[in-house]
Parts: sequence; C-alpha cells; structure tokens
Amino acid sequence: MTYKIYGNLRTRATRVIWTLEELGVDYELVEAGARSDEAKAVNPSGKVPFLVVDGEVIPDSVAIMTFLADKHGALTAPAGTIARAKQDSFVQMVNDEIDGVLWAAARHSFILPEEHRVPAVKDSLKWEFARNQDAVAKRMSADGPFVAGEEMSIADILLSHCIGWAAAAKFDVTNEKLIDHNAMMRARPAFKAALAKGS
Repeated sequence: MTYKIYGNLRTRATRVIWTLEELGVDYELVEAGARSDEAKAVNPSGKVPFLVVDGEVIPDSVAIMTFLADKHGALTAPAGTIARAKQDSFVQMVNDEIDGVLWAAARHSFILPEEHRVPAVKDSLKWEFARNQDAVAKRMSADGPFVAGEEMSIADILLSHCIGWAAAAKFDVTNEKLIDHNAMMRARPAFKAALAKGS
C-alpha cells in the first residue's frame, strides 16, 4: 500500500510526513498548496493536508496521524486503553491550546482577506500562548523523555511541530521542558528526512 499525501512543508502536512517517516512506510508527496487546483481536484474543499488511501480521502492532519498510527500499530497506545485516553486528551489539549492559538494568529496575519484581519489580536494570542505552553508542559510525563514517558507517540510529533511553528511565527517559547523536548524530537532522523522532502 502506498499512501498519497497532498500538501507541502509550509502546512500541517509536515506533521503527517514526519509520522510517515517514523513509521517507515511508502508514500508519495503531492506538492499542493491550500485551495490549489491540485488539491481541489481531489478534495473539493481544497484544504491540505489530506491523505488518499484506497481511493478514499482523509482530511485533517491529526485524524491522518491517528489513522496511520492505528493502522501500523506504532506511535500510539492501543485504542480502548487508559493510556490511549490520556494520549488523545493530550493531543486535544495541544490542538486547542497551541495549534488553535497559532492558527488564529496566522488567519489574522495573511490568510483572511485584508479587510477582515485584526492585527492587534496577536498581542492577546501571544499572551494566551505564553500561559498555555506552561499548562501543556505540566501535562507531560515526569518520567520522560517523551510526552507519555518512555514511548514516543503522535502526541510528541504534534507538540514538536507546533512548537516549531510557534518559533517561526515569533511566539516566544520559554518553557524549558518544551524547548528540550522540541530539540530532542527535531534531532530524530525521521524529522530530518521529512524536511528533506521539501528540498
């Protein structure tokens, strides 16, 4: 089975490509920007990333990561376990508290039509991010080095991708636990292989 992922390294496709590299499975990257003709030809909404597998389109980066981890029995706790519930809870927290804040900032920077942007909202979002990063760090296992302790999961990939995004968007990452985790994750060969897909 070869997966086909639509997107590019300037989108949330990065976290999906990273997951695929960690799993060591075959895939094809179709370079496609959001709402591009290439994307709309397969996914009418034009949103990226999306995965095509067995003729089906699976949108949303976290849904794709979860599907891949479950499909290959790696990077995840088993469904129906307490460990999985905790993993899913952490993923939802990162989505709400980090990804959501960064996405709101992106919308008001360059995504929304200019007349609908409110640049001043970014000061509020940066304050929220500063508070939220500490709350996220407190939910990480004390037994490390990964979010849940000894085993890496898609939660680690999601968190690291978001922290990298924050730094690129000039949001101050000050929590040492998150800084250390991000450095460890980005030293992984799979992350470097994912980045090489954009070169």
